[in-house]
Amino acid sequence: MAPIIFRKSYTIVPAEPTWTGRFPLAEWDQVGTITHIPTLYFYNKPSESFQGNVVETLKESLSRVLVHFYPMAGRLRWLPRGRFELNCNAEGVEFIEAESEGKLSDFKDFSPTPEFENLMPQVNYKNPIETIPLFLAQLTKFKCGGLSLSVNVSHAIVDGQSALHLISEWGRLARGEPLETVPFLDRKILWAGEPLPPFASPPKFDHKEFDQPPFLIGETDNVEERKKKTIVVMLKLSKSQLEKLRSKANASKYADPAKGFTRYETVTGHVWRCACKARGHSPEQPTALGICIDTRSRMQPPLPRGYFGNATLDVVAASTSGELISNELGFAASLISKAIKNVTNEYVMIGIEYLKNQEDLKKFQDLHALGSTEGPFYGNPNLGLVSWLTLPMYGLDFGWGKEFYTGPGTHDFDGDSLILPDQNEDGSVILATCLQVAHMEAFKKHFYDDI
Repeated sequence: MAPIIFRKSYTIVPAEPTWTGRFPLAEWDQVGTITHIPTLYFYNKPSESFQGNVVETLKESLSRVLVHFYPMAGRLRWLPRGRFELNCNAEGVEFIEAESEGKLSDFKDFSPTPEFENLMPQVNYKNPIETIPLFLAQLTKFKCGGLSLSVNVSHAIVDGQSALHLISEWGRLARGEPLETVPFLDRKILWAGEPLPPFASPPKFDHKEFDQPPFLIGETDNVEERKKKTIVVMLKLSKSQLEKLRSKANASKYADPAKGFTRYETVTGHVWRCACKARGHSPEQPTALGICIDTRSRMQPPLPRGYFGNATLDVVAASTSGELISNELGFAASLISKAIKNVTNEYVMIGIEYLKNQEDLKKFQDLHALGSTEGPFYGNPNLGLVSWLTLPMYGLDFGWGKEFYTGPGTHDFDGDSLILPDQNEDGSVILATCLQVAHMEAFKKHFYDDI
């Protein structure tokens, strides 16, 4: 790929004065992934009808959207006991302007490659946390006139739903439209910085996500597995392949005849079984699957519209490779379905209480981007599968038309997987998965042969 020339970096601050002060974060903000998550958008050359300056349009509208989403312009600050808080100090976000001698046609299928790194604003985690912007954007102009926009957002501040809320409002303001949904910024609703109300009766605690995921049999840690070379692929399941898998899962004795399994439960069950086969586990090998659940509508009362923060939590389905492979697809799907159904208001509150009582939260933080080998590892023999199926991720228009491709930036950790809807909206889905190089060819074979 042609080299990228970095032209200029700007600090963008809110266009008007905003509230400043210490902003407590909820427990769910402080566990799991607390580094930045990148997303990439590719645009064809802006048409003649767009009269503005692309860079100025993006900078000016970003400055205005930060007035409403001002926590994003702040900085994190470590507190004792592995906790942190947000300092709303309006220090701003980073916007980078870059150019490439390359053309958009140089990208074959836009699957995440190491070359993507240069299109994304990089975060240096060696810097003190209070100096790191929580939101970074990079616009790259290609020789053909096409553009890429990459956004890198701190997961310690927001989950995917909230990040996309901010990005879509940025697009609306750039197009000269008003804000659609005002962000709800008060995290006290998830008891941030507050004591929990007393429980009427001590509830049953069953949060497997706080346990260390299993190691390979014979190992006492995952240090060796973390070192192995990985590769990312994007695999498409057409609508008819998806329907075939679902009817297979729903025909099993494990299905609820009234409503059957969802797309997510079906595809995730299929991926889990294929990964166990490709990794060549012994039948008694324990394996855990991390599932990300949005709790916004599961809370009582549901979280307000526009809740801006982390309202997702990870739950775990667990089995052995032998059980998953010897049973039909419906068995794997049923384990996933059960884990998801467990997430009730009470389940979330018990999780918050558990985290509040922890002496230190570091062991629940996924810090591998910081070079740490602490924290949960969802590589071999485990998997982490996040659904973007219901996220409003397509159609980001700043005034020069919608993107023709969007997708995840890099994710290069073994077991790290995403399911997204295909951009053509024809009912097909894409699996973006990262596995060890040694397992990938076998995985691809099982992924299609087992349909």
